[in-house]
Amino acid sequence: MKVIVGLGNPGKRYQQTPHNVGFDVIDKVACDISCELRRSFRFKARIGRGLFGGEEILLVKPETYMNLSGRAVAPILRYRKLTPADMILVADDADLDIGMLRIRVRGSSGGHNGVASVIQSVGSEDFVRVRIGVGRDQSGRGLVEHVLTAFSPNERKLVDEVVVRAGQSVFCVLESGVEEAMNRFNGSVIDKNIGT
Repeated sequence: MKVIVGLGNPGKRYQQTPHNVGFDVIDKVACDISCELRRSFRFKARIGRGLFGGEEILLVKPETYMNLSGRAVAPILRYRKLTPADMILVADDADLDIGMLRIRVRGSSGGHNGVASVIQSVGSEDFVRVRIGVGRDQSGRGLVEHVLTAFSPNERKLVDEVVVRAGQSVFCVLESGVEEAMNRFNGSVIDKNIGT
């Protein structure tokens, strides 16, 4: 079994914001494999089980709020007797421009509190992460306000394209491995003329 975790914040207030693109990718993957996510009070997450390529996958949207994401992820891995290497983590990245997608095999949190919480809770940096660029605000707003404020319509259109591509990259990791996914999907949707 592989676990696909998308980071975000629960509740309508945070929908359509940069910090919730991880949730958006999980919703897209769930739709693509006809998987329904249900609330698990035991694990403080929305969880769905589905099949891809004959392998069972577990989709997870922590409901602990971003900075405590690891409190949901670590117990799920323990219960399923899985290791961090069995996980793909999807999260926003303010250091990447909007439209960018970057897959990494492992690494630090890069200053992302949700990723840091997962690393601390599972005790390892050795898991695949799919990072979706959300950029930084150019008008002087701080980072926190930026990632918790809804995208503009033009930004949202571009982000929606990246979300689709990120979902495809998750399937590629599962089917062909992370190196193939990096070669095919790392980069900008603008450069790859997605949607044109």
